[in-house]
Amino acid sequence: MSNLAKTLQQETQQQTVKSLKPSVKKLNAWLSPGERVLFFAFGILVCIGAAFIVSKQAAIYEANKEIQLVESSIQEQQKVNGDLEMQISELSTYERIWEKAKELGLSLNENNVKVVQ
Repeated sequence: MSNLAKTLQQETQQQTVKSLKPSVKKLNAWLSPGERVLFFAFGILVCIGAAFIVSKQAAIYEANKEIQLVESSIQEQQKVNGDLEMQISELSTYERIWEKAKELGLSLNENNVKVVQ
C-alpha cells in the first residue's frame, strides 16, 4: 500500500475512534437508582405525614369550637338559673306568704304551729 492510502486509512480509523469515544463516555450520575427510590419514598412519606397532621389539626379545631359553644350555652343557662333563684327568694318572703294566706282565708293558729329544726 502506498503512503497516501495508509494515512487515509489511519485518518478514518482515528475518526471512528473519536466518534466512538463520546458515545462510550459514561455519565456520572449524582444519585444512584436506589437512592432515587429512597428519596422518592421519603418525599411521599413526608407528604402523607403533613396531610395527616393537617387533618388532625382540623379535627382539634372542630372539637374546640364545639367545646366553646357548649360553654357559652352553659353560661347562658347559669344566668337563667340565677335569675330564677332570685325570683324564688323574692317570692318566698314571709310577708308575701302571709298576704297570700290571708287572701285565701287562712288564719294563724298558734297551737298548731310546730317548729322544725
